[in-house]
Amino acid sequence: MSDSMDYFGSETEIFRNKELLQVSHLPDGDRIIGREDELTNLANAIKPATRGNTPNNVLVYGKTGTGKSLCSKFITNQAIDRAEGNDISIGVAYVDCLQESTETQAVQSTAHQLNDQPETGISIPHSGLSTAEYYRRLWRIVDTEYDVALIILDEVDKIEDDDILMQLSRAVESGKLTDSTVGVIGISNKVRYKDSLDERIKSSLCEREYVFSPYDASQIREILRSRSDAFHDGVLEDGVVPRVAALAAREHGDARKAIDILRFAGEIAEEDDLEAVTEACVDHAHEREETSRLAELISKSPSHAKLVLEAMALLTQQKEGEDAPVTTNEAYDLYKRLCDRDRSDHLKLRRVRDILSELEFLSIIEQERKWAGKGKGNYMENRLIDDPEVIIAACNESD
Repeated sequence: MSDSMDYFGSETEIFRNKELLQVSHLPDGDRIIGREDELTNLANAIKPATRGNTPNNVLVYGKTGTGKSLCSKFITNQAIDRAEGNDISIGVAYVDCLQESTETQAVQSTAHQLNDQPETGISIPHSGLSTAEYYRRLWRIVDTEYDVALIILDEVDKIEDDDILMQLSRAVESGKLTDSTVGVIGISNKVRYKDSLDERIKSSLCEREYVFSPYDASQIREILRSRSDAFHDGVLEDGVVPRVAALAAREHGDARKAIDILRFAGEIAEEDDLEAVTEACVDHAHEREETSRLAELISKSPSHAKLVLEAMALLTQQKEGEDAPVTTNEAYDLYKRLCDRDRSDHLKLRRVRDILSELEFLSIIEQERKWAGKGKGNYMENRLIDDPEVIIAACNESD
């Protein structure tokens, strides 16, 4: 046994506290860079909750990685602390609507997070109850346990039915809550999300709206430096942080991706038994982040979106050049055959067009409208941004 290979590698120390570079890590206020105005706006919107009054409902917009979720979590946690000094109890639930995409799932998750079963005597099973019963139990929990409940609906545009917004925003008005009140923070990547809402929901939900702009290179640089104590002293070469910041600012202004690249660079240095994280590690990490990002996006996509993507990738492989365009009708014809292969009912062409638009929004494909000629109208050309082999592998891995 003593002669066997050591698969754990060397004891080279790169990271001091790797948790600082995890997406799930919620930093202290002094580590939240370039979002002072946004934090102030959010605090002003929910400030009434700290005195037991009804907070303003909020919609927060902005591209991925602009600090929307981070600031919402931070400010609601701070509200809990401030409220305790006023002898007010605030409960906070965070719902990822990419994962909890139905009304029932979102309500169940909210009730589960706010519930203290030994205290309330109320059970919240993962499944098995009607949506109406989950709501009834949620109202009982909030009225029993809290003066105010703050509910963060992240990626709220992914909810299949916006009835939950009506229920939450009008819980007090409709008499569902009698001793407590509730506030909603909806977070969306789509700036025009509000336009898709029912007029009744707009009037009750959209009390405050804030847009988070992308970070610039200097802000990303400060964010990365504020997390640099994740590494041991002297491990990061001088050019590493500026290099990561420049890549992130040039491509997306996404702080989350920048932090991922920095973490991947450290992991690559460990894997290669290096004593320092170099700019070469950053370039390698950038490639890894792109693959990881794509796999994560595809894994969270609905099954039919994966089939549309697979159809796009297969058609791209058949054509000359990796950036060969695929028309929507071509993609749809192959998508239907893939549905037959998987013994799945196919969606209508109109819905597949919507899926392709969503894929463009996620920066997985590019679209360009073409003129077919006089009397023939126009059509849409779709191009994959990434290697079709990577797309196909990601689709298969996420099944």
